Amino acid sequence: MKLKQLESMLGRLQQFANPKVELEQYPTGPHIASRLLYTAENSFDDISDKVVADFGCGCGTLGAAAALLGAEQVIGIDIDPQSLEIASMNAEDLELDIDFVQCDISNLGWRGHIVDTVVMNPPFGTRTKGADINFLFVALKAASQAVYSLHKTSTRDLRFDVPQLYKFHKKKEVDIAVDLWRFVPKSCGKDI
Repeated sequence: MKLKQLESMLGRLQQFANPKVELEQYPTGPHIASRLLYTAENSFDDISDKVVADFGCGCGTLGAAAALLGAEQVIGIDIDPQSLEIASMNAEDLELDIDFVQCDISNLGWRGHIVDTVVMNPPFGTRTKGADINFLFVALKAASQAVYSLHKTSTRDLRFDVPQLYKFHKKKEVDIAVDLWRFVPKSCGKDI
């Protein structure tokens, strides 16, 4: 699948109607989501024919992209039942087979490398300090091949478009500088 086609398909997905600020729910836009997954697949072969988990899946954008790029299985995990409802409808609309699990990532309880690849746009930790690191810690335990994660920064050129969602937002939309990180877990059997 070509990058523009992937971005176009992701652009049709339903997003949060009432995002929850305490969960730092911001939709992962089609531009950044398509590039994250396209890079994971075409530069590192981390998506097609792999088991992929989307941690904090929200509306399911990253998981949908993984499924569209040929993942063997996709598992979307989120604490919020309303987000999972939207994600499930998005998967159904695109005729994608994605499994969804309602769970707090810190209580996931997976032992060992359960999936090949984890993709995530975790909370940046602006509401709950260290939330992004907690997601990363669990992801590195669960993935055998790679973890792709977006993290807030102020020194890079990748931008995450944040629309005006909450009452405290003063501007219609803001671009937040983010880094896309690819982490490779240590081999099975070794401590992380």
